[in-house]
This record gives sequence, structure tokens and C-alpha cells, in this order.
Amino acid sequence: MDITSLDAGINEPELIEFTQHLVRTHALGEVGRGERAVAEFLLAKIREWDWAVELFDAGGRPNIVVTLTGGGGPGPTLAFEGHMDVVTEGDPDQWTVDPFGGEIRDGKLYGRGSADMKAGVAAMLYGARALQLSGPFPGRVRLLLLADEEGMMTGAKAAVAQGFVQDVDGVICCEPEGDEVCPTSKGAIRLRVDFTGVMSHGAMPWQGRNTLPAIARVMLGLEELEERLIEEVGSRTSLGSPSITPTVIQAGTADQMNTIPGTSSLFLDVRTVAGVDHETLLKRIGECVDTAARERGIGSSVTVIDDRPWVETGSDTPLVTALVDAHEVVNGVRPVLGAVPGTTDGTILTHYGNVPSVVYGPGGKWIAHMVDEYVEVNDLKRYALTYAVAAHRFLHEGSRT
Repeated sequence: MDITSLDAGINEPELIEFTQHLVRTHALGEVGRGERAVAEFLLAKIREWDWAVELFDAGGRPNIVVTLTGGGGPGPTLAFEGHMDVVTEGDPDQWTVDPFGGEIRDGKLYGRGSADMKAGVAAMLYGARALQLSGPFPGRVRLLLLADEEGMMTGAKAAVAQGFVQDVDGVICCEPEGDEVCPTSKGAIRLRVDFTGVMSHGAMPWQGRNTLPAIARVMLGLEELEERLIEEVGSRTSLGSPSITPTVIQAGTADQMNTIPGTSSLFLDVRTVAGVDHETLLKRIGECVDTAARERGIGSSVTVIDDRPWVETGSDTPLVTALVDAHEVVNGVRPVLGAVPGTTDGTILTHYGNVPSVVYGPGGKWIAHMVDEYVEVNDLKRYALTYAVAAHRFLHEGSRT
């Protein structure tokens, strides 16, 4: 494949400047959820390129869909997906740069969301533009610019519910994975465990039923369950091991240390790999909680806040092979087939939308959510070109089947 025309369609200085502006764009008072300002910035570029756009709402947050018809006859539909939200910058005093400055230093573009994932959003837009400028192509390219990936993934869930992926044959999620092509992702379950006892004076504990010892008992029980789970399913080389991690405890108040809490809550972050059945695991966690509660004579409940199953796309599917080949064409080396240690919008699109997904995007695999987050400036055009080549290959190969 001659990639000269695709390469020529990417204005690298403009792409770099565009990404800097994306990093600088956030909504004051809405840090971590600033999609509206980002959406407005993206829409300005989309309309400059005269792309048709559809907008939809998810939980009061904006989402953008662009569909480009290639004009080269029938063929498959390939989607690129990116999220517009970022996590909070945390304590800005811990940063050595302005978290929202978009500063370039020593070949690195710094800022919250630079890798996760405004670089990926910029690269997918400019990659699609390069494909369009190179001439007709079969099938269609769809760009999904979604909200709330860092939260409950309401954008991806709404995209599925409203039919925006119903006709999609494959989706590339442009999250940072450090040059790895990742067709598998861990599953995740977020749980809240509540215990209800009887409040009493700390000097007379026998008059109450303290819920905190039940929390301690459950944490020990879940540690044992995690060990058994690892023994049962083993460690997947690319995904690692399943885990059950307590992350938050809520009980009592520091200014009432002389009071035994009548209620307490424990929040869990559960991560799963292939072979772990979520329904069975939830039942086992529930049994552990129930045992701890009965031992203390108190009530308990387990609430599933979110359930995101692990997903796998075959490494020999057209989507993955097109992306692997494109990476090799652009970079001269075969990429590593890796796995996503967390979940992405691709988890939702694959499990609930039945669309094969693969995760691949600019930025280090472990840099997301870190202080002094950055992306290599050279990654921007390199990934935009890889996306364009992957789309060209996927669409042309699919049109022949």
C-alpha cells in the first residue's frame, strides 16, 4: 500500500496545535466532566471540514457522532471512538507544569488528558480527514466522541441504546496503550456493601451492634476469595490476575469517636479476566458478606453500581489484523498484542453493542491519571497516519468479501 497520499493529508503543525488547544479546553467548575467546552471546540473543526454531525445527550452530557461516506461503493463501517472527559488534575502544586497549559517541552506535550485521551481524539479526527482527502473509499467511517468514560460510561451506553453502533463492523478505541494493539480488556464490577446494626454509646458497646467488625471480617474473607479465584482461573499473561480490592470505607465521624456506628459501607473495585463468570462471582461475594453480617447479628446488602464484563476480540479478525498491519507499515515493526488493564468504552460497545473492538492509541500505557501526564509530540501524526492506513485496509478488504 502506498501511504504517500494519506501522509500528505495530515497537517502535522496544525494537528499539534489542535491537540494543545484540546488540552487547554476544560470547563471551570466542571473539571473532570468538561465535555461541553470540548464538544464545542471539536464541533468547530468538524464544521470547518464540512462533516455532517449528529448530537445526542446522555445524562445531561453532550456526545458527537460523525459519519463519513467514502463514495467508493458499498463496504463495511469502521468506527473510531474517543472520550471527551478527563479526570481531575488533583493537587496542581504537585505538577511541574500547568495541568491545562498544553505546554510542549523536550518533545512532550504535557497536561491533564494529553494522553487520556485528547491525543487519541485529535489523531482519529486527523486520520479520518487524511483518508477522506486521499480519494474515494468503500464503506463508511464513523467517529464517536463520547462523554463520561471516566465515570459510568453513559455516553457509550447511550450510543448503543440509540443505535449508533448497530451498523458498525468494528471499532478502534483510541486510548493510550504505548504502541500495543489490545484486543482484550479486563472486566470490572463496582460494588457497594452496606451493613446495618444498632448505634450506641462507646462506653456501652453491648447496647449496640457495631458494624465495623463486619467490615473487617468481609475484607479478610474477600482476600481469601481473591486467592481462590486466582488459583481457579490462573494468571492471563496479557491481562494479569483477577482482583477484589476494597477502596472506600464509610462509617461514623471523627467528631463522634465515642459513638458506635449503626451503619457502615464498604466499596469494592473488582477486576476480572477471561474465565471469570460475573454472576457466579457476585454470588460468592454476597455469601461472604452475608456470613460476616450473620456472625455479628446485623443486616447487610450488596448493590452492583456497575458491571462491565471482560471482552475479547480474536487476534485474527479483520479489525485486529488491519490495525496490526497498519502499525507495521507506518512504524516498520510488528506491534505487541497486549491487553487493557482496565475497561474502556470499547467494553460497552463490544459487550452490549456486539461490535468487535480493539484499543490502540497515542501515549504511554501507564501514564493516564498521573501527575505531569504527557504524550510524545511525534506520536500525534504517527497515530493519525496509522489510523488512516488501518481504515483504508479494513474498508478495502471488507468491500471484497
